[in-house]
Amino acid sequence: MRHRNKGRKLGRNPNHQRALLRNLASALILTERDAQLEDNEPRVKGRIITTLPKAKEVRPLVEKCVTIARRALPMLEKADRMEPHAERFSDDWRRWRESEQWYEWSRAMAPVVAARRRVLRLLGNKKAVRLLFEEIAPRYRDRDGGYTRILKLATPRLGDAGARAILEFVSAERRAKKRKPIKPSFDVDAASDSAAQAPSQAPATAADQPVQQAPPPAGDSGGAAAETPEKQD
Repeated sequence: MRHRNKGRKLGRNPNHQRALLRNLASALILTERDAQLEDNEPRVKGRIITTLPKAKEVRPLVEKCVTIARRALPMLEKADRMEPHAERFSDDWRRWRESEQWYEWSRAMAPVVAARRRVLRLLGNKKAVRLLFEEIAPRYRDRDGGYTRILKLATPRLGDAGARAILEFVSAERRAKKRKPIKPSFDVDAASDSAAQAPSQAPATAADQPVQQAPPPAGDSGGAAAETPEKQD
């Protein structure tokens, strides 16, 4: 029985399990990098293909890291407003470094540093942590969870026929909470265009219709005889 044993073993020991999940999460985040001049450029940004059990197991780890980075954004913005625009190690920067404003900046920056260290302990990749805090977390500022999705693939993996799936970040279309309904527009230009097209689509009048001949009266037998003359010998 597997009572109180959460998670999948994936045929690996605990150390190998943690390393596998850490590498998969870092690989998903690193697909968001600018890799135009690199040999291993990802085909689609924010997407990896793996087996279905691995995708289900690594998804909570990615969601947790994005949540930690997203919650640190307000403190990071507050610290950025306090930081001077002077060049580092210049005279103005040194005076700011020795002033009381630096202590306020350090107190505002402390939670951000703690969040970065916490994510680094989970992922173990500094480049992935930087991309997470600079590009991915601001994208989901107004979204409370559900940053990724799993799409099952129809074709299994070659060799062992394992079920494959796509693990990707939610796109911009699905990121919006609500969309306002599209209301019909009653512009002056649209009304004038419809009025201009009205005469061309008017039904045909009585003068335009072809004239139909009236049938002969029922009691007139001569008309029928006149139309079909008898053949003479």
